[in-house]
Amino acid sequence: MFNRAVSRLSRKRPPSDIHDSDGGSSSNHQNPKSAAKWAVSLENLLEDPEGVKRFREFLKKEFSEENVLFWLACEDFKKTQDKKKMQEKAKEIYMTYLSSKASSQVNVEGQSRLSEKILEEPHPLMFQKLQDQIFNLMKYDSYSRFLKSDLFLKHKRTEEEEEEEEEDSPDAQTAAKRASRIYNT
Repeated sequence: MFNRAVSRLSRKRPPSDIHDSDGGSSSNHQNPKSAAKWAVSLENLLEDPEGVKRFREFLKKEFSEENVLFWLACEDFKKTQDKKKMQEKAKEIYMTYLSSKASSQVNVEGQSRLSEKILEEPHPLMFQKLQDQIFNLMKYDSYSRFLKSDLFLKHKRTEEEEEEEEEDSPDAQTAAKRASRIYNT
């Protein structure tokens, strides 16, 4: 029963194989029109390693990068199977983001109710309510400002210019002419 609940929740959430320059496997090539996808939803943004990277850059300037870092840490935590590793990660998340002495404390309701005692018996969804609060904070606050930021708009313009250049390239024109001849004959 518990495993089914975890499975259902992880399907509803964006994939957590998200890493960037600070955390691992980010690909150098970008998806075509990634900025357009990011503008659709925060979920789309968080699914794209380049989107996470750009969002983190923005949040750093706003002094709230800890929100996305906490969210990412929780996503990673939910995938942890080994009980000992889960305990270690739970303690790390608590000490980094939730403790009153945390180095990158996030502002969530109920963080005072989460005591160190709960860390002794961790489970994949122990941070879920707090993670959801941070997700909603980002979604309804930081994300909308990100979409209006110079950082995002510049990236979007660059993508649009690259797309226009590709359309104007001789290869693209030749392909268009070939397609035109095929469908017009």
